[in-house]
Amino acid sequence: MSACAPAPPQGLARHRADFSASISVFLVALPLSLGIALATGAPLQAGLVAAAVGGIVAGRLGGAPLQVSGPAAGLTVVTADLIQAYGWRTTCAITVLAGLAQLALSALRVARTALVVSPAIVHGMLAGIGVTIAIAQLHIVLGGSPESSVLSNLAELPSQLANPHPAALVIGGVTIAVMLLWPRLPGRYGALVRKAVPTALAAVTLATVVALAAGFRLDRVDLPSWSSHALPQLPEGPALGILAGVLTVTLVASVESLLSAVAVDKLATARQRGGGPRVPKADLDRELRGQGAGNVISGALGGLPITGVAVRSSANVAAGAVSRNSTILHGCWVLLATGLLVGLLELIPLAALAALVMVVGIQMVKITHIRSVTQHREVAVYGVTVLGVVVFGVLEGVG
Repeated sequence: MSACAPAPPQGLARHRADFSASISVFLVALPLSLGIALATGAPLQAGLVAAAVGGIVAGRLGGAPLQVSGPAAGLTVVTADLIQAYGWRTTCAITVLAGLAQLALSALRVARTALVVSPAIVHGMLAGIGVTIAIAQLHIVLGGSPESSVLSNLAELPSQLANPHPAALVIGGVTIAVMLLWPRLPGRYGALVRKAVPTALAAVTLATVVALAAGFRLDRVDLPSWSSHALPQLPEGPALGILAGVLTVTLVASVESLLSAVAVDKLATARQRGGGPRVPKADLDRELRGQGAGNVISGALGGLPITGVAVRSSANVAAGAVSRNSTILHGCWVLLATGLLVGLLELIPLAALAALVMVVGIQMVKITHIRSVTQHREVAVYGVTVLGVVVFGVLEGVG
């Protein structure tokens, strides 16, 4: 059986459920993958490579049947720092090494150990990454370019606010408005529209239509020919720096994937109580092995690092997926889109993708997490982690 061919469905109903869910997840993953690639400074097609590999490889080999893997906001800051320090091709090699490290950890069966990390540290790490992403992408929404650090971005923000690019600001504003209002469309018709068209797709599509209709001259998605696609090279740079990069990618990707797998288990259990189908519990060591294999292949093919993605996984469960076939198929749809939809993708303004990722970054600072750490008297740990990640970086902040 080929990698893109899912296992035979157990009944026509299960096959239809997975097929339908795979389309929904694909429509969520496509704009987000491009947006995350833009935020890291990687070639935009690297996001599509990672989404396809995450769906097909991690989906087939992983231990969480309904988890969807791909490029994630949680790795954006780490990857951007690596690209700035070592270049894109060395970053791909670091992704491969991080995948090998994950395979080694899975062989040691230590996946459950990662879950003993204090939730305050995990939530603080994600919040710090979200703040960093949002501040950087705000510069693109305003028509400028982000700096290399949060402090530099904050220092440049007043001048950027004083001289915004009107067209970029309009398109960013449309994207943000749709992202915020689409989930709140009222009534039965609104519920049907929300179910049929994911929020991220609606935001990017409407912003693109507005840009085309108004004739705005903006930077747009540019997907170079695959013949010029950059593949990894042997790591070049200080050995300790590269080792720190490998450890950081391994740490963030593994913890985020395992926490997401546990969250997906809870969603699937809640759906089962409501009369939904039974789905096997996640095998966390197998999931870590699948993530490792995915990162090895994604890095080797010139893709971004991958991890389990909570947003796409939640969409997968909500859309009615019943097996890993949905995740695998969504990866196949992404693979097809890289060849068949290039013309459409290149109509998307970069300001729309930046606004999309900015909203995702803001949403990573969750009020529920702050309430939880307050109840457990871990606000100090949360606050120090957020500040450390924003000012110094992910590994330093978590440390």
